[in-house]
Amino acid sequence: MADCGGLGGAETAAASPPAPAPELSPPLGWRERLRAGLAGTGASLWFVAGLGLLYALRVPLRLCENLAAVTVFLNSLTPKFYVALTGTSSLISGLIFIFEWWYFHKHGTSFIEQVSVNHLRPLMGGTESSISELGSPSRNRESETSRQNLSECKVWRNPLNLFRGAEYRRYTWVTGKEPLTYYDMNLSAQDHQTFFTCDTDFLRPSDTGRDTNVLVYIKRRLAMCARKLGRIREAVKIMRDLMKEFPPLTMLNIHENLLESLLELQAYADVQAVLAKYDDISLPKSAAICYTAALLKTRTVSDKFSPETASRRGLSTAEINAVEAIHRAVEFNPHVPKYLLEMKSLILPPEHILKRGDSEAIAYAFFHLQHWKRIEGALNLLQCTWEGTFRMIPYPLEKGHLFYPYPSCTETADRELLPTFHHVSVYPKKELPFFIHFTAGLCSSTAMIALLTHQFPEIMGVFAKAVSVISRTCVEYL
Repeated sequence: MADCGGLGGAETAAASPPAPAPELSPPLGWRERLRAGLAGTGASLWFVAGLGLLYALRVPLRLCENLAAVTVFLNSLTPKFYVALTGTSSLISGLIFIFEWWYFHKHGTSFIEQVSVNHLRPLMGGTESSISELGSPSRNRESETSRQNLSECKVWRNPLNLFRGAEYRRYTWVTGKEPLTYYDMNLSAQDHQTFFTCDTDFLRPSDTGRDTNVLVYIKRRLAMCARKLGRIREAVKIMRDLMKEFPPLTMLNIHENLLESLLELQAYADVQAVLAKYDDISLPKSAAICYTAALLKTRTVSDKFSPETASRRGLSTAEINAVEAIHRAVEFNPHVPKYLLEMKSLILPPEHILKRGDSEAIAYAFFHLQHWKRIEGALNLLQCTWEGTFRMIPYPLEKGHLFYPYPSCTETADRELLPTFHHVSVYPKKELPFFIHFTAGLCSSTAMIALLTHQFPEIMGVFAKAVSVISRTCVEYL
């Protein structure tokens, strides 16, 4: 795949089009780092100018004499003063650290960093980024929050699953590992028991309900068998007939089977028509729907997409739409990209999946990776943009952007569905801002200096004098 280093600079360049430019992935190439460094030399020039002015005025200001007086004053201070000074510094930096930590967990960003970017950078000649996020959450958030929160960890039958016992046994014979968990197989047994019985079986006229279930089940399995045998058009016809004849059975997710078959036929116009019907606010989402929508928008720009070109001219409207669709898909299920980009190895998909979880990501990537590979440049664009999603959702377990907050129960449920030899993916953790590390280090170091000064006043006094003498010598040299 092409190097994506140049996309970091595209974020600023993309601010010129009328459509809001999404945030792209963080890696930068050497050209972009050099360009960014040259762009940020304004502050460096001010710093160098200040040093030059200080050097020119060293004689009129009598810097050497004043520094000597300060050194004499510091040498006359007792160790108790230094203990109080460092202790106070440790207390203040500790309070700043606690505030920074609280602000980060509440707002997902550093308070000091935010103030620096919004207020100090303009004063120092910098420019604020005019790139807005993909719309405000209040405007773009899906209205399905209350309904889906009730079933956010509901386990669904994998709509694309058609592996049989012989295939699972062959996998066990080759690898020596069990592909299915007892929990997953037990759910399958319960599905069959429920699917082929009716609540009113004791009344003979109720056989109609069970017959409908059996009919739908058999027709769907026939369609999936035809798909697996390469008879794609036959499979598509059976699925369309099922969806037309039994429209209330949307919970069976037959449309996901149809989407995959149409992608195999490369009938992208028909795929778009299916998405127009099922990618709706009022209907449950899935990785298949979100990532297929992203794939279609990526297809229109991926063959001509170049990170270097995007960094120079910015993103076009079509490219912005494609990146927004990728961000939307990644927000729904953040585990899929690593499988599509083959950064993580696939396993046989389970018979049941958890939406937005690692199990759904495996099931989707297992059957759809070939469709992404077929479209030139699609995986390249995905690689260059998917990580930008996590900067828009800094605290995903409490705050969503286009969807409701990421469920905190997915990891536990996925561990029940996926075999023990598989390393379950969890939602990527946001790194702590620099100023949290800085204030924590400052608090710890000043506290340590205060303790050492209190315990070993003579040694610390000698150390302080040595530091002052070295500082005076450097100034006198200048």
